[in-house]
Amino acid sequence: MEHSMQSNTIVDVLEKILDKGVVIAGDITVGIADVELLTIKIRLIVASVDKAKEIGMDWWETDPYLSSKAVDSNTKVLEEENRKLHERLETLEKRISANGLKSSEFDY
Repeated sequence: MEHSMQSNTIVDVLEKILDKGVVIAGDITVGIADVELLTIKIRLIVASVDKAKEIGMDWWETDPYLSSKAVDSNTKVLEEENRKLHERLETLEKRISANGLKSSEFDY
């Protein structure tokens, strides 16, 4: 009985796919009587995280549903915006009181 020295296991194939990456693209079109009703574009990339980052795909790092760092980043942005709005409000209230008006006289 002779065994092939070049057998590929599923692990070898998967390792090659993740190392190089694979792109699968396709379109599905549904129509009736030559009238296109629906088009679905499917794009699938299978690659390792390192390979994906190498080609510029890192959207999962900024997606708040997938990364707690993204939530922290968004929280910091909101906190900074809130701080600026408070400063602006204080400045406006000081200008109003400098003109002898009460801020309660205005509807916000």
